[in-house]
Amino acid sequence: MSLVAGVDSSTQSCKVVIRDTVTGELVRQGTARHPEGTEVPPDAWWDALVEAIAAAGGLDDVAAISVAGQQHGMVVLDSDGAVVRDALLWNDTRSAGAARELTAELGAEQWARRTGSVPVASFTATKLRWLRDAEPEAAARVAAVALPHDWLTWRLLGHGPAASSPLGPDLEALVTDRSDASGTSYWSPGDDTYDLELFERALGKAGRVATGGTDAGAAGADAAAADNDGVVLPRVLGPSEAAGTTVAHGPVPEGVLVGAGAGDNAGAALGLDAGVGDLVISIGTSGTAFAVTDAPVHDGSGTVAGFADAAGGFLPLVATLNAARVLSSIGTLLGVDHDEFARLALAAEPGSGGVSLVPYFEGERTPDLPDATATLSGLTLASTTRENLARAAVEGMLSALADGAAAVRDQGVEVRRVLLIGGAALNPAVQAVAAQVLDVPVTVPAPGEYVADGAARQAAWALSGTRPGWAVSTRASSEPDLVPAIGERYRAAQALGSLPR
Repeated sequence: MSLVAGVDSSTQSCKVVIRDTVTGELVRQGTARHPEGTEVPPDAWWDALVEAIAAAGGLDDVAAISVAGQQHGMVVLDSDGAVVRDALLWNDTRSAGAARELTAELGAEQWARRTGSVPVASFTATKLRWLRDAEPEAAARVAAVALPHDWLTWRLLGHGPAASSPLGPDLEALVTDRSDASGTSYWSPGDDTYDLELFERALGKAGRVATGGTDAGAAGADAAAADNDGVVLPRVLGPSEAAGTTVAHGPVPEGVLVGAGAGDNAGAALGLDAGVGDLVISIGTSGTAFAVTDAPVHDGSGTVAGFADAAGGFLPLVATLNAARVLSSIGTLLGVDHDEFARLALAAEPGSGGVSLVPYFEGERTPDLPDATATLSGLTLASTTRENLARAAVEGMLSALADGAAAVRDQGVEVRRVLLIGGAALNPAVQAVAAQVLDVPVTVPAPGEYVADGAARQAAWALSGTRPGWAVSTRASSEPDLVPAIGERYRAAQALGSLPR
């Protein structure tokens, strides 16, 4: 049996799945926690990956591995391969002012045309501008900029600071993929290339593409020597390209093929084997609604991010900062577990008795309101019940995602089916309300680690040269049962506005 490994290095944890290369059968898996917060030392991700690999039974019998990771996070390295400062994650909103500045400098339409999206606080370019202005001494030390999955791939291959890696700090060996590069705001999905002028505008230093490191041979070394003034940006690999093979270090044996990796949402799309006509709604720490398309999308309003996917196509996406934690927060307030929360929500009528929750607890990315707070409205003596509050939380979270799905469709994207994934997708109240706020059939795939599964598919693709056709099983499905009043009340509550933090 030939085996491949897929990694999901997410905001909260690292998960490793080991699957059969031919059938996709899950053989074993492991997980490890990440530290909390929006500013994290990347070494914590490596430690978690080592722990998760061990929990999954190691890699000694694994032929290939690939890493999918949380998007947008800023990992800055100095010339010795050391991390300059802790990584700023996608949900760190301190760069909101920088995002507004960058957008104003060129205009939203030009950003959308050149990169597929308009800068918001999540994106890497805005974090680099923040670094330039808030920590100029740190910015001056930056010799390379990577994303979380890029850095982990680099470490898997054996690179890193000289004292902690067998191959040392070869910045030219940094690689990424189309999907993750497209979330930086300095890479163009339409042109399949970096927009180096935008990178320099963000950081205030010129950038250049990595040459390929020692694996590129003498030509790569000569190129690096001839042009060593710019900040190194990872080479962008194609869907089935390999980053290289491992050398023995720590829990990593020699000779494991390492795939290009992917951003987490693109990894999930690949893990689900999603195709044109599918729209995936993922309810995790953040919420996302993304479709698979064969043409790039450019939304000058900034609502839809025109990302690339991990299979050679495109992934127009809307993201919300507030998703599953909305339910857990209200569940904690009510003092109930997940099952009782679902029972309460299902006991209320659609529309929650007029109670509406606009769930901007952590600010919001879509719409772009980083300083907003949540709003609970429509309360009367009669409507203030535990049941209505539970259902309002579900309706508010899903209405925000339904608005995102509508924004994707407004870009001319055809949607024939919604795939509902994430832990909250298994909640029966979430499934019931999804059918009431979405106007296309909803399918809930069986529980799975779809981001890690997508990385495993990519590893198998790099190993065999053929995209795997592994089957995906279904847990539930439903036809649309629209209740227009839910969306109407939600939008009325949105119009009331919310107070800044």
